[in-house]
Amino acid sequence: MEPAAALGMEHELDGLDARIADYFEVIAGTSTGALLTSMLAAPDKNKRPLFAALEPHHLLPRERPQDLPREKNCAFCRAGPLTPVAKLLGVVRGPKYDGVFLRDKIKSLTHDVRVADTVTNVIVPAFDVNTYEAKADPLKNAHLSDICISTSAAPTYFPAHFFTTGDGEGRSREYHLVDGGVAANNPTMVAMSMLTKEVLRRNPDFNPGKPTEYRNYLIISVGTGSAKLAEKYTAPQCAKWGLIQWLYKGGFTPIIDIFSHASADMVDIHAAVLFEALHCQKNYLRIQENMEALIGIGQELLKKPVSRVNIDTGGY
Repeated sequence: MEPAAALGMEHELDGLDARIADYFEVIAGTSTGALLTSMLAAPDKNKRPLFAALEPHHLLPRERPQDLPREKNCAFCRAGPLTPVAKLLGVVRGPKYDGVFLRDKIKSLTHDVRVADTVTNVIVPAFDVNTYEAKADPLKNAHLSDICISTSAAPTYFPAHFFTTGDGEGRSREYHLVDGGVAANNPTMVAMSMLTKEVLRRNPDFNPGKPTEYRNYLIISVGTGSAKLAEKYTAPQCAKWGLIQWLYKGGFTPIIDIFSHASADMVDIHAAVLFEALHCQKNYLRIQENMEALIGIGQELLKKPVSRVNIDTGGY
């Protein structure tokens, strides 16, 4: 999990007891980022952050994707001439994985922790709530495990997640959620909007001032790793595609991948332009490296000079 490796500098700075959550008033994450956010903000029995930044990648990626249980079993799934057809039928009939392993793993790590219990404020876009609202409204104070499962429910890969919350007075609320990346694959602007809202509400946790005084914000935005700058698809190829090819092609889901990467990149460019326009571009740092050798690259990033997004090309 590259984001964890990229952030794993707290021990070098302040000793073994230091935690990355000690340095940030808000941590936001979507999908994989939400899992990392939750691990970094979950409390231990002493109300200290349960994990250091480098620990989650030892806990979550032990099983390979091919080892995860499938939602559907198919007689044609053995390698052979019908394998592509079987894979396509699997995508059409239901999610690729049943999600049982992921749900069990998340619950075993977060236990009964709720949103309001986190050691620092968290924002997870799939769940229309944040730590501030969870402390004020019991119906929004869900288990951290439900939030993680919801924001990981990527369409076609994992099933949507349903859960309910209650307030102890007989009231309840239902939630029907899917991957937060559908709405905010890069949650940087969501986090900034939430902070602006809290300043407008005169939240005592924030210094009074103009809600859009972004010079007061210091943001580190960590991606899960960018693919190589290569053309995966060409216009002549796409021109021949119909509905099925856009949904599933060569083991990938082109339309979902394109929406996901494009939305994340646009948020990065918008944030970079905004901070540059306000003459505080040093207050916004985006870390986005190649997906290969994730952990090693994340550790090497600690030794590299800072690079920023080129607002004209979108490259780094």
